[in-house]
Amino acid sequence: MCGIVGYTGKKPAQEIVIDSLKKLEYRGYDSSGIALHDGDIVFSKKEGPIANLESVLKPSDSNMAIAHTRWATHGVPSDANSHPHLSNDGKIAVVHNGTIDNYLDIKSLLEKDGFNFLSESDTEVIPNLLSKYYDGDLVKAFKKMLGDIEGIFTIAAIHVDNPEQIVTVRSETPLVIGLGNGENYVASDIYAILKYTQQIIYPEDFQIVSVSPYGVKVFDDDLKEVDLEIETVEKYTEVSEKGGFEHFMLKEIFEQPKALQDSQTEFFVNSPLDRLNLNWKIGSISVVACGTSYHAGLVGKYVIEQLTAIPVSVHYASEFRYAAPVQGVGGLLSSRPLVVLISQSGETADTLAAARAAKQQGCHTVAICNVPGSRITREVDGVIITKSGQEIGVAATKTFLTQMQALYALAMHLAFQSGSIDHLTLKNWENELRGIPSKITQLLNSAESIKELVPHISKAKSAFFIGRNINYPLALEGALKLKEISYIHAEGYPAGELKHGPLALLSSDTPVIAIAVQDHTYSKLISNIEEISARSAPVITVAQKGDEQALRVSDYGFELPEVDPILSPFLVAVFVQLLSYYVAHDLGKNIDKPRNLAKSVTVE
Repeated sequence: MCGIVGYTGKKPAQEIVIDSLKKLEYRGYDSSGIALHDGDIVFSKKEGPIANLESVLKPSDSNMAIAHTRWATHGVPSDANSHPHLSNDGKIAVVHNGTIDNYLDIKSLLEKDGFNFLSESDTEVIPNLLSKYYDGDLVKAFKKMLGDIEGIFTIAAIHVDNPEQIVTVRSETPLVIGLGNGENYVASDIYAILKYTQQIIYPEDFQIVSVSPYGVKVFDDDLKEVDLEIETVEKYTEVSEKGGFEHFMLKEIFEQPKALQDSQTEFFVNSPLDRLNLNWKIGSISVVACGTSYHAGLVGKYVIEQLTAIPVSVHYASEFRYAAPVQGVGGLLSSRPLVVLISQSGETADTLAAARAAKQQGCHTVAICNVPGSRITREVDGVIITKSGQEIGVAATKTFLTQMQALYALAMHLAFQSGSIDHLTLKNWENELRGIPSKITQLLNSAESIKELVPHISKAKSAFFIGRNINYPLALEGALKLKEISYIHAEGYPAGELKHGPLALLSSDTPVIAIAVQDHTYSKLISNIEEISARSAPVITVAQKGDEQALRVSDYGFELPEVDPILSPFLVAVFVQLLSYYVAHDLGKNIDKPRNLAKSVTVE
C-alpha cells in the first residue's frame, strides 16, 4: 500500500526522494512526508497528494532523506497521521508500510514508560521503541524492536547521531535496495529508483539492512553480516508523463496494442512457458488472484477447459489460504494441482500468502506477474512475465489484457503438451492472438463514439453488466471498472441470473450493459435482453459488427470489430474500460487516483 523511498549519498537528497516518491504515489495518496538529516532531523508532512507536500518544502542541502506516501490503515488521512513519525526526543524518524498488529499493547507499555503519542497511527510505536532500545547502534535497536512487534511491515529509519545511515527491514512487504556510485537507495519497488540505478538487492524477511554512501550491509537474525546477490534489472523507460493524454488511465488503454505485442514476443519468441516444467500430467488447475486479476483468471478458466479439458477452479486469494480444503487434508489441494497465481505487482499480500499455502501443500506454483524481481516471482516454481510496462493508473487496464493473454498462451501450451492440439492448430492459435492488437486499434479509433453512451449511465445510481460464457467475467470487470473510478454502484451477473432476484431492482433509471457475442449462448442472451426491456430498463449492448438482432432488441449499442467469440474478451475489455473512463470523466472524478484505493495492496 504505502510507498517508501530513501537516499544517502553526496547529492541533495530532497530532490531525489521527492522525484522517486512520485513514482510510488499509486501506492497511496492520502498523505506524504519527508525527513532529512540537516544537523537535526527536519521533517515535513501534509495530507493529500505529494503536490501538497511540495508546496511547503524549503530548500535543503541535506544528503540523506527518507520519504513516504500513505494509504491510510490506522488513523484517518491527516497531517498528524502522516509519515514520517518521530521519537519523543526527536532524534529518530521512521517511515513504514504495513500494519503493526499489536501496536495497542506496545503503546500502552510505552505510555507507562513515559512516552507520549501524537497520532492515531500504529507506526508511531516504532520510533519510540527504537528510542527506548538505542544505545549508539541503530541496527541493534532494530534487532530489539523486531522482538516486540507483530505484523507485516517495511520500516526505514534515520537517527540524528548518524547523518549518512538509513536502516531498514521488511517482513512480507516489498523492499528493494538500489546500489550506486557513492550513493545508495531504499524503495518499496524498483520503479521508484530505476531512473538512478539498475543494480538491485532484494533483502529477505527480517534481514536488517544498513545503507550508507559507502556501501550496504545486510545482517541476519544473529546480526551477522551476510552477502546478497546483486541483480541487474532492465533499463528503465520513463513513463511518468501522460504523453498528451488527460489521464494515465486513458494513455494506458491506448497502450494496450503495444503491451499485447510485447507480451506476444515474450510468450511466442522467448518461450518462457517451456521453462515452467509442466511436462507432467496435470489433473486440475487452481487459479488464485484478487480484483481485476481474478477476472482474468475466470476468462482463463474458460479457455483452459475448452482447449485441454483440465478442470479449473478460480479463487479469491483472500479466501483461498483460509479455506478448509487448503488448511486440511483431502480437499482442494490433496491432488497437488497446478496452482496459477496472478498478481500485477507481485507484492499483493493475499496472493503471496496463497502462494505459500500452496507450496506448503506440495503444489507446483506458477505466477503471472508484470514486475520482474517482485516477491512472488522469487517464491514460486515458475514465472510468466506479462511485459505491460509500468501501469500508473490505479484501475488496471493493460495489465488485465496481458494477464488474459498469458492465460491463453498457457492454455495453448498445455493443450499442445497433452496432445489435445497439434502443431498446426497451435500456430493457428498464435496467429489469431497476434491479430488482436490490430483489432483493438480499430476499436480505439472509434472510441469517441462510446461517449454517446455516457448520458445513459452517468446519471444512474446503479447499473448492471451482463454476459454469458467467456464474457461473464467481462461483466464482472465492467462493473468493477465503473465502481472504481465513477463511484456508481454496479454489479456484474451471468445474464441468466437476473431473473433469480436482481430483476427486482430494474427500473427506467437502471441501465443494463449487455455483452452480446455470437457463440452457443447467443440466443439465450437475446432472450435475457428482451426480459430486461420488458421491465423498462434501458439496455446498452456491445455486439459484434453487423449483429442487427442484438442491436434491434436494445436501446443503444456499440459494434466491436469482427473477432472469434473465444477471443472477444480482449475487445470487450477495452470497451468497458473506455465506457467507465468516459462516465467518470463526465462526472469529474479523479480517475487516476480513485478515493480509498491504491494500486498495490500489500496488507491483508
